[in-house]
Amino acid sequence: MARFDQAKMLMKVKKIQKELEKETITIEKGDGLVKVEINGEQKIKKIHIDPDAVEDIEQLELWLEDAIREAINSSQKIAAEKMQPMMGALGDLGL
Repeated sequence: MARFDQAKMLMKVKKIQKELEKETITIEKGDGLVKVEINGEQKIKKIHIDPDAVEDIEQLELWLEDAIREAINSSQKIAAEKMQPMMGALGDLGL
């Protein structure tokens, strides 16, 4: 019986992982001069830099750092929300 529960749980986890892979979070900094797209698995999909932002490299670097940090935090929150219902079940399985 426990093996069936574990297999069922594993199928649910894989389904959530696929959903996270399809999730896209877009963060803009510097009034849209820097955009970072990341998926729910925290993989960066795209970085767009408006050519007008290149004049100030130090500011551009700060916007990129902020955008990437915020995108990762957002993807972690989404993953946690999707996994929350699973946490009780994992505890019941002794995991």
